[in-house]
Amino acid sequence: MGSWGFIGGFLAFMLVWAAVNLMAFSWDPYPYILLNLFLSMLAGLQGAILLIAAKRQDGIAAALAEHDYETNVAAKQELEELMEINRLQLTLIRELRALGAPTEK
Repeated sequence: MGSWGFIGGFLAFMLVWAAVNLMAFSWDPYPYILLNLFLSMLAGLQGAILLIAAKRQDGIAAALAEHDYETNVAAKQELEELMEINRLQLTLIRELRALGAPTEK
């Protein structure tokens, strides 16, 4: 219902309905009460379809947010491990300097 094809077809249907009912043989004269009934039913269906689509999109967004959270937790853990390795390396360098080990020039 959200495509240009549907919109074009819907407008064509409305124009044909009006044109046919303006002729001598008309089953739904000018106020187009039957057409109004169909349009009301269509609006009700569209509302339900929009709510279903919104609910589905919310589910997708929640799944993506959960995936992002898990990725962030894993990245934090890896960073903490790298920082610990960096601290150990700095400690070893300080100990080597304290022992008077020769340094490269």
